[in-house]
Amino acid sequence: MIEIKDLTKYYGTNRAVNNISFTINDNEILGFLGPNGAGKSTTLNMIAGYLPMSAGSVSIYGTDVAKEPVKAKKNIGYLPEIPPVYPDMKVKEYLSFCAGLKKVPASKRKDEIKRVSELLKITDVSGKLIRNLSKGYKQRVGFAQALLGDPKFLILDEPTVGLDPNQVMEVRNIIRDLKKDHSVIFSSHILSEVSAVCDRVVIINKGDIRAIDTIENLEATFSSSLILHIKVKGQKARSANIIETINGVKEITSIDDEGSDIYAFTVLLNGDADTIREKLMEELIKNNVRILEIYTDKPDLEKVFVELINKPVKKNGLSDLLDEITPAEESAQPESTDKKEEM
Repeated sequence: MIEIKDLTKYYGTNRAVNNISFTINDNEILGFLGPNGAGKSTTLNMIAGYLPMSAGSVSIYGTDVAKEPVKAKKNIGYLPEIPPVYPDMKVKEYLSFCAGLKKVPASKRKDEIKRVSELLKITDVSGKLIRNLSKGYKQRVGFAQALLGDPKFLILDEPTVGLDPNQVMEVRNIIRDLKKDHSVIFSSHILSEVSAVCDRVVIINKGDIRAIDTIENLEATFSSSLILHIKVKGQKARSANIIETINGVKEITSIDDEGSDIYAFTVLLNGDADTIREKLMEELIKNNVRILEIYTDKPDLEKVFVELINKPVKKNGLSDLLDEITPAEESAQPESTDKKEEM
């Protein structure tokens, strides 16, 4: 088992990874999801021992990466987002060099290089300079070096970048097969890639974990819910407070300022959407809030992830979404009590 506990990373005063904890079980493929800049690569570099952590610990099958890095790294195969290949070396020379760094015995080196070359289907380019390879082949060469020495734990950061559709399918199958004898953490911002191969997922954004679960459970969590979109003219704070008091409103997940004193609310519902919407409109109109648009939709899998990734980490509830509301806004007179659906 791989255990990540209270992992934190600062770059100066900027906190890139914020006290995150999760585990990777034996013979499990764990997806690591998040948008660009979420802290994924920083986290993976710390797990691999390539980057010092500011706080926390990483244990690889009982070995602390920070305290016993040499021993821990013997169990790690790492494919970074940018493959660590040397363009002026031939493929077979590069793999031989990497095998030496990983202390693969000289007597077994040739067979080991053959094994990973056949697995990644790069045997036909073994005599070519890496600089002359396509992006897809360079990616596969980088993947091959991660597999040298048959490490028990594999860290794969965007392993299918640059591959054509056939190659993507091949790599997916390879990753699924690796699960038989390895634990894998597979990072990607492409939902379809993760859902195709992973047992569980960790969703991270801005250094914070947003969810840890199976994709099926995450989907089930949202499947009974609906998302309500409502756009109002002015009265942001008053509208937010009214929305939160309506029975069946689970939470306000975002408030977007669209300019011209127009605010768009995204609201998670739990109950009969028509009843909740009617009651919400009634209360808003009663409080002289002008409704410009209101509609509901059921989240598919992609929307589930988008909602989780974009959901604010709230410390003070609704006040974090409202930001700074001036007293003048609260006392402003409403412009109209007209209402329209889907204008």
